[in-house]
Amino acid sequence: MRQGLVVTLVSASLLLLGAAPGGGDAAPLPTLMADTGGGSQLITAEASALSSTSGTLTWWERRDGQWAQVGSAAARFGAKGLVEGAKRQQGTNTTPTGLYDLPFGFGLQAAPAGTAVEYRPVTADSWWCQDNDSASYNRWVERLPSDCRAAEAEKLSSFTTQYGYALVIGFNYAQPVRGRGAGIFLHVNGAGATAGCVSVPEDAMQRILQWADPKKAPHMAMGTASGDTALTRY
Repeated sequence: MRQGLVVTLVSASLLLLGAAPGGGDAAPLPTLMADTGGGSQLITAEASALSSTSGTLTWWERRDGQWAQVGSAAARFGAKGLVEGAKRQQGTNTTPTGLYDLPFGFGLQAAPAGTAVEYRPVTADSWWCQDNDSASYNRWVERLPSDCRAAEAEKLSSFTTQYGYALVIGFNYAQPVRGRGAGIFLHVNGAGATAGCVSVPEDAMQRILQWADPKKAPHMAMGTASGDTALTRY
């Protein structure tokens, strides 16, 4: 076989594997994923293992047919780690893996300048219903409905730090399954691990809100670096 042909074949193989000839950078994570939601913006939250309570959050944008990293920040996950989204149970303090849309943002603070996503201001009457017996299960409500018990709901204004800025993650949102879980958000860091949400430093949350563009159909994928819940599965 001619030497030039050998070099061509090796180079092609390296590119298919996501590596550049000469040991260059690997292909961007979104190019290795089974699905990125169909848009041109993606947030990935990656943990080293299901037991991890911390990891890395990265936001990406597709430009001229190529995925490029826009930003990155340290992330926190549920106090009990992560679990496959379809198997998650409410009240387990686990972060659900999977690929989800981002329905809207909200916060106690005013939306950062340039925010394009829907952004709802948190008031004293803003709640997130988590009552499995309520018609408002896994929904934002202004004033608590009579069928949603306060003990089974979050008064959003009570989380003065975490909900300074937030994005709703569409886990169990479009067609809620009772008992699977409610109120999974991307929000500002609190004192430690979360109850199932993903959290990042406040400045990162502000930058994400300024970057997210509903016209580019942003989605968020949560998972591990490898195994059955690897981000590349989603």
